[in-house]
Amino acid sequence: MLDSNQIAFFKTNGYLIVPSAMDSGLCQRVRDLMWQALPASSRLQADNPETYLGPFPEQDESSDERHLRAGFRWLNRFLGVSPEVISLIYSQSICAMAQQLLGGRLRQAVVDGQPMGSHGCAWPGGPTDPALGNDGARGVYCTLPYGNKGREADGVHTDGHPFQLGVVGLIDDCPEDGGAFKVWPGSHQRLFQTFALRYDQPRVPFYPHLPGFKGITHTEAYQAELQRVIADTEPVECHGKAGDIVFWHHRLAHAAGQNYSDHIRQAVLADFWTQDLDQLRAKPVGEDMWDDWSEAVQRAP
Repeated sequence: MLDSNQIAFFKTNGYLIVPSAMDSGLCQRVRDLMWQALPASSRLQADNPETYLGPFPEQDESSDERHLRAGFRWLNRFLGVSPEVISLIYSQSICAMAQQLLGGRLRQAVVDGQPMGSHGCAWPGGPTDPALGNDGARGVYCTLPYGNKGREADGVHTDGHPFQLGVVGLIDDCPEDGGAFKVWPGSHQRLFQTFALRYDQPRVPFYPHLPGFKGITHTEAYQAELQRVIADTEPVECHGKAGDIVFWHHRLAHAAGQNYSDHIRQAVLADFWTQDLDQLRAKPVGEDMWDDWSEAVQRAP
């Protein structure tokens, strides 16, 4: 369980690292399942680290949103509804900590339910929105080593689909500069009231005959404040050991880290929300941002 200092840290900074929160044996099992999901002919071989270097060769690529392999990204969303991943990231202890922060009754993940990416119409890159129809975790998200790829600006953003609390769990060791989840502390408090909606974001649907304008839309206030956050806030890279997790507030600015190690960054991503989220979505943004959270969070300094 979280203590009062951890809860206050989360409220102030918008994230909280909890070491050794996941079962190490299950972490290994999920890593094995990830490798088993690759085609037998894949260049990547689990027992040969020399094959880990990205990007994926053309013959190994997959455009299926449920098992995406492109560039340096390897996302297996099918595993998000597997019993192993749900047991790992929605364990009794992790759910208890999430409930300490959220209060209320948590929605329940469904083993062998519909994986993220099964349908949708408003994803910025095309016709599929992976956030729709997800019965479990987001999935297992991996980043291949960048090698000599030049560094680029961090893709700082906030997520557009409605949820309250995110969690990223490392299923393998992730060294510094190894592609770990990156956060901008305190940005959740600065960005919250710049959104048009409390938990959602307006989206322009994708139409094949009108392809130029689609995806999430942002207010001018949000765009301006996000640029100030990038300019004045030092990001934190949440690297660590297999089993470590990081909780993060749904309005926290974050990015997928750039991987300049010789390891594949492997993590489970999942969302938490309470069963009354559908009613909470209608509340004005101008109300207290912590009004929907647990009494422990509301009382925290």
